[in-house]
Amino acid sequence: MPELTEGTTFRDDDWYGEEITDRHFVGCEFHRVDLTEAVTRGAVFTGCTFGNVHFNASRHVDSAFTRCVFRRCNFFEAEFTGCKLVGSTFAECDLRPLTVDGGDWSFVALPGADLHGVRITGVRMREADLTGADLTGATVTGVDLSGATLHRTRLARADLRGSDLTALDPTQVERAGAVIDAEQALVIAQTLGFHLG
Repeated sequence: MPELTEGTTFRDDDWYGEEITDRHFVGCEFHRVDLTEAVTRGAVFTGCTFGNVHFNASRHVDSAFTRCVFRRCNFFEAEFTGCKLVGSTFAECDLRPLTVDGGDWSFVALPGADLHGVRITGVRMREADLTGADLTGATVTGVDLSGATLHRTRLARADLRGSDLTALDPTQVERAGAVIDAEQALVIAQTLGFHLG
């Protein structure tokens, strides 16, 4: 059984390079904690709050951060592989460069986030809030964006091939130079009311 930590506040702790394995944190708060180059494997954070936490160059594998709140955190060169972040919220965070490979980020709130140049592949992001997010030049391939909020999202020069774009209204986003495949082009044409003969 994972080691359970509940309702604890961590403040100004140095967890640089720590390996956090098979631990479960519930309703905990992390303030100004240094997680630079830390590694989580199979760790679970449920309903936790992270404020001014450094995730720089951290690696997260098969871990979960569900219904968590991240405020003013730094994710420079952080990597998430097969992680679950369902229902989490990011506010005023530095999220680039960031790599996300696989996992479930459904219902994640990233309004206004600066995500240009990030790499997001094979991730479920159903009903994610990307209102006003900047994904200029980002790689967003094989991503399930069904039901996502994409109003005023910047997608210029983004690689969107293989992603579910059924929620995309091309008239409501910046899209110059974005790359899509033939199947996506068909979906978008139908969204715009075209009938293909």
